[in-house]
Amino acid sequence: MKKSLGIELAISEMRRQPKLWLVTGAAGFIGSHLVEELLRLGQSVVGVDNFSNGTPENLADIEKRSGEHWANFDFIEGDICDENICKQACEGVHIVLHHAALGSVPRSIVNPRNTNQSNVTGFLTVLEAAKDAGVHRFIYASSSSVYGDNADLPKMESKTGRPLSPYAVTKIANELYAHTFASLFQM
Repeated sequence: MKKSLGIELAISEMRRQPKLWLVTGAAGFIGSHLVEELLRLGQSVVGVDNFSNGTPENLADIEKRSGEHWANFDFIEGDICDENICKQACEGVHIVLHHAALGSVPRSIVNPRNTNQSNVTGFLTVLEAAKDAGVHRFIYASSSSVYGDNADLPKMESKTGRPLSPYAVTKIANELYAHTFASLFQM
């Protein structure tokens, strides 16, 4: 498959001017793949994970495949709800890729407080640490659950319904916080 010109230009720019990236949820499925690709592209990466969903094996696999690039990875085992962990992780970072979260609609129904703690308090803790560290680019994973009971197809970001789970509520809160921080702090 041929890469688009835009992707080729972005990769060229990344290699020409490497950055320091923070990946939260670095030991999870998505986070570990992001870490691996960033290292392959010559970037430096800080990863944070508390292993509630991710696994040490995911990181070990990256280490095996990344060779000399592994030296450009610093891992912090900790929770994104911990202000000190987030401040440490954001030091000198250019770009945050936030993928740490407690997923699962059923889990959120059984224990909405834990889902809120990780997905809202944790999100806000990382967002504040990034702002305080001068990070201007904060990219995070939302969810299709934010569309709620809106049955319209195709889905459009401007048309959402009422949330159907505590998990959806947390992802809507993330979108609101991200929009507000973007407006207030030019993130």
